[in-house]
Amino acid sequence: MAILYRNDLLAPYLALPQGEKVQAEYVWIDGDNGLRSKTTTVKQKVTDIGQLRIWDFDGSSTNQAPGNDSDVYLRPAAIFKDPFRGGDNIIVLCETYNNDGTPNKTNFRHHAAKIMAQAKDEEPWFGLEQEYTLFDVDGNPFGWPKGGFPGPQGPYYCGAGTSKVFARDLIEAHYRACLYAGINISGINAEVMPSQWEFQVGPCEGISMGDHLWMARYLLVRIAEQWGVKVSFHPKPLAGDWNGAGCHSNFSTKAMREPGGIKVIESAIEKLALRHNEHIAVYGEDNDMRLTGRHETGHIGEFSSGVANRGASIRIPRHVAAQGYGYLEDRRPASNIDPYRVTSIIVETTCLTTEN
Repeated sequence: MAILYRNDLLAPYLALPQGEKVQAEYVWIDGDNGLRSKTTTVKQKVTDIGQLRIWDFDGSSTNQAPGNDSDVYLRPAAIFKDPFRGGDNIIVLCETYNNDGTPNKTNFRHHAAKIMAQAKDEEPWFGLEQEYTLFDVDGNPFGWPKGGFPGPQGPYYCGAGTSKVFARDLIEAHYRACLYAGINISGINAEVMPSQWEFQVGPCEGISMGDHLWMARYLLVRIAEQWGVKVSFHPKPLAGDWNGAGCHSNFSTKAMREPGGIKVIESAIEKLALRHNEHIAVYGEDNDMRLTGRHETGHIGEFSSGVANRGASIRIPRHVAAQGYGYLEDRRPASNIDPYRVTSIIVETTCLTTEN
């Protein structure tokens, strides 16, 4: 049975004055591609990330370090407003480092930041479409008949009405929390499978794409926690004739966005084709269960591209092909990707390598 938050009991305490001190929630990515956090008190309002201390945690409890050398350090990387505590309180996205100063094995932001710095003049923009599925505390898809199934896919995508849409209140809460926090969320919609949703983040330039998507995920799982709902980022949470979940990655450079940019887009696609297997390797666990060639996907073993083709690896939107510039959509990434790995390899492949 889910133990729900008692917001009615909590509210009077959150309304108490806290003086000049603020609470900073340090968030990091653990060894299982999940999210962890803990809170520290800061003496005054934070106006610069340099005011925040480097902190540590027990990495042996998060699959990030052995028990005999368990200290892992948190270095603040990005600050967001805290929609749970309000006021001047903040949420701090952190990178993880070992005690010898090297990046932890799970710290993919470190490498991504280097790649983005090398390609800075290209002005790489991203927009990620994060799909996810909601489950109740017993592990059943949220809102589905107990021991049964809803009707087949069809009426749920961008649906409206009872029995077509589930947990809209939770989704609306997440949307507003992202806006408050300063996340560049650009939209939401119900997806093809019932209890599956999507939010979009972007356009974000360079390293900020990963920062904003990870923080949006953190807010989602925290809010779902209050609803007594589980969030799954698995790319194929349910077997059978149900859509999987992806994280379609829209990408452009300055040259792609300018008139005549379609040639740059086509060149980028040629480069992506040459490194298909290398991309698939970092495009999410269990992605083979999703990329079957069915349910609006291309097959994991084949690279393809096309205009307005949702069954291709890379889709060029029709309006982009018509106007001759814009962006491309990489439809291969799964919903459980680390966005730092995906955005960095896309930039590395398209901006920092030459065709053989």
